[in-house]
Amino acid sequence: MTLEEDLVPAVHPEDLPRGQFAVIGRVPTGATDAEAVAHLRSAARAIRMRDIQMVRAAGLGHIGGEFSVIDILTTLYLDALHMGPELLGDPERDRLILSKGHAAAALYTTLAAAGFIDPEDLDTFMEPLSMLNGHPARTKIDAVEASTGPLGHGLPIAVGTAIAAKIDGSQRRTFVVTGDGEMQEGSNWEALMTAGNHQLSHLCVIVDRNRLQQGARVADTNDLEPLPDKLRAFGMDVVELDGHDHGALRAAFAQVPAVSGKPTAIIAHTMKGHPVSFMSDNVAWHHKVPSPEQVETALSELEQS
Repeated sequence: MTLEEDLVPAVHPEDLPRGQFAVIGRVPTGATDAEAVAHLRSAARAIRMRDIQMVRAAGLGHIGGEFSVIDILTTLYLDALHMGPELLGDPERDRLILSKGHAAAALYTTLAAAGFIDPEDLDTFMEPLSMLNGHPARTKIDAVEASTGPLGHGLPIAVGTAIAAKIDGSQRRTFVVTGDGEMQEGSNWEALMTAGNHQLSHLCVIVDRNRLQQGARVADTNDLEPLPDKLRAFGMDVVELDGHDHGALRAAFAQVPAVSGKPTAIIAHTMKGHPVSFMSDNVAWHHKVPSPEQVETALSELEQS
């Protein structure tokens, strides 16, 4: 699916001075695959740079898991979704639910890049009465399809959303992004069983497989393996890919709905804190605020990436 009129990029992120942020916009219509990937990669870098500054300013945030999911969110909002600010009232728009709602700063920054919210509102992240809560709230931002954060709720909501689309005879798609630690929740497996049973082919479940959760590795807490086999047993069409590869993400999202008629489960292998050296694959950065010196180091690394 594509928008009838794709948004034209307002600003190339490379042209922004450090600390500034503006609407970047969707991949331009007619872009080659290489041009699309370059656009998404550049946008993701700008989003990460703004994200770390927001977390530092607010003194709160889940920056490790935000950095692991940003490439996924960027590819969805700036390319894959039949969705845009002008389509918020269109019942045929695609839906995206961020089940791992603690990565809210990444969601807000991506929404600003896509033109759903004013980039200046990012300065209010976590302030009293701000619409940019620590977890996304449906009642505060029109582009947020569901209030999430209590883990294990977003996927069941997405299954209900996909069932509603099927009842309506609609071709709209529902995407939901979960954390891998979150997949230890029993409610998610009940939802997956329902999705497989009802053959919700227009549902896509994306697991941000960074292998870390709060305080420990997922395998040391409650191991998910063999995750692909389990998802297939619950009736899913399973795709495994590098969750930081925008080209691979674009290709996988374009295959939804799957020709098999099954729901799609994408296991996106990512790294917490990617690509900042001192954050990458470091469980300490699940919920931690960087020092000014660490912000400077991270920005410098991102600029050079």
